[in-house]
Amino acid sequence: MNLPPRELLEETHEFPGPYLFKVIGKADAGFEARVVAVVRSVLALEVDPPFQVRAAVGGRHISVTIEPTVQSPDQVLELYRQLGTLDGLVMMF
Repeated sequence: MNLPPRELLEETHEFPGPYLFKVIGKADAGFEARVVAVVRSVLALEVDPPFQVRAAVGGRHISVTIEPTVQSPDQVLELYRQLGTLDGLVMMF
């Protein structure tokens, strides 16, 4: 997986603050929940962070756009690592 350099994250984002992830996966009956569960687990959140779900034309894939508040570039990188292991993942950015 090609992760952004920590230095680039520090230069382009303010921490703590919101960070936008877009995760695209197969439209099975749990992909959305798996994405949200990873974010909650890594960030130790008690409630779901803001997110939106869109189905692709044809319905084979869904896009989960999630914007949690992160405390550091290290949290961003850990989220990318953990999201990268999800079953059904097609791509993320």
